[in-house]
Amino acid sequence: MAICPLHDRIVIKRVEAEEKTHSGIVLPGAAAEKPDIGEVIAVGPGKTLDNGNVQAVSVKVGDKVLFGKYSGQTVKIDGEEYHVVREDDVLAIVE
Repeated sequence: MAICPLHDRIVIKRVEAEEKTHSGIVLPGAAAEKPDIGEVIAVGPGKTLDNGNVQAVSVKVGDKVLFGKYSGQTVKIDGEEYHVVREDDVLAIVE
């Protein structure tokens, strides 16, 4: 199934969380904190400005991005979990 976000929304797939802490302690699945970094899967066409022009989204498919911990909406499609956020919720592009 293809995902086509609207307006300035971005679909992100979180990267896998570490299963060990830095000190080597193995974390059970529920205790591992979800990372706030992910890969952009799809982007909308952009935000419509007051003058009618569309401002394109500044990230592209394949970018690794950092986003707010409590931002957006988590959705499950075809057994995969995705995070849908607005462009304003993206804090940085990770290079």
